[in-house]
Amino acid sequence: QVQFVESGGGLVQPGGSLRLSCAASGFSFSAYNMAWYRQAPGKERELVASITTLGGSTKYADSVKGRFTISRDNAKNTVYLQMNSLKPEDTAGYYCNLEVLRSGYGWGQGTQVIVSS
Repeated sequence: QVQFVESGGGLVQPGGSLRLSCAASGFSFSAYNMAWYRQAPGKERELVASITTLGGSTKYADSVKGRFTISRDNAKNTVYLQMNSLKPEDTAGYYCNLEVLRSGYGWGQGTQVIVSS
């Protein structure tokens, strides 16, 4: 079945960096645009960054543009999110999934990012 396993989160000081990874399985990974989403406490889940099938095009939410970089390795069925210049408002659970959500593609457990001094 479809599975997403996110990792790489943690506690980091403002201005710091983290690299998140998401290992996907159970579907044709290279055939889909992928995305990272985040959900902060008390807020709705939002799309943070997305990437096309071959990685040739990326899009970012205005709040992370210039600080986050999404990439993918189709040989490893993995999508990454490099996060630099982290801010306290980046604190959230981070999840990967298809850019266009589909029935049957549920959410993984996510990885928690806490930005705090």
